[in-house]
Amino acid sequence: MTPTPLTWLYVPGDRPRVVTKALAAGADVVVIDLEDAVAPDRKEYARSATAELLRAPQPVPVHVRVNALDGPWAAADLTALATLPGVRGLRLPKVTSPGQIRQVAVATPLPLYALLESALGIEHAHAIAGAHPSLRGISLGEADLRADLGVRADAGLDWSRSRVVVAARAAGLAPPPQSVHPDIRDLDGLAASCAHGRALGFLGRAAIHPRQLPVIERAYLPTPAEIEQAETIIKAAAADPGAQALPDGRFVDAAVVALAQRTLSLARRG
Repeated sequence: MTPTPLTWLYVPGDRPRVVTKALAAGADVVVIDLEDAVAPDRKEYARSATAELLRAPQPVPVHVRVNALDGPWAAADLTALATLPGVRGLRLPKVTSPGQIRQVAVATPLPLYALLESALGIEHAHAIAGAHPSLRGISLGEADLRADLGVRADAGLDWSRSRVVVAARAAGLAPPPQSVHPDIRDLDGLAASCAHGRALGFLGRAAIHPRQLPVIERAYLPTPAEIEQAETIIKAAAADPGAQALPDGRFVDAAVVALAQRTLSLARRG
């Protein structure tokens, strides 16, 4: 069984040595970025360097974030990457409509992941999430979304975050990972932000530096107390399948049992 990914490490595609280091950094998924992290005059080099590396399978799953689908580089990105054995998924930035997903799905057999980074993308979240069987996940690009909405306070993004979580669930997709925390030195802030994201229904997070990875993993794995509580619920349900109250007053029914099972599954990273 493939472990549930909790960490997604972004690395610039025009820095092959950094990509090689990222593959050994301990992330569940490495995302080679051909878009925002690469200057326009480096796009072709980033594409060719990434394609050369991914001609062979890699030790960890590798996704590639291609350039914006309505821009001048995306078509060449898709052509270069569509059938390479080292690519496990394509991340599509700035998606605003389900038609964009369907168009890419025709061009490649690879799993697709949509990034929603605008008000229009958020408004179409559920339609995008259900656009095609090749789409395996959606998530936010919060830097672009913040700029598009003119949001200054972090709480101003919470409605959009919840919208994406609900859209993913309604379409039968995995819970989305959080967007990156841009300050790589602020590990306390990262941990607090992850706790907030977990409370909203996110699962895991994108990172831009290896030092962020253990913070994200700790934040999203169940705590010993949560595991113990889940085990207690499962044992009680096995002894009496009906709704019941535990000795400490907690009520147990089918929904509570399902959540406990998810907790234990995540603890096993299954």
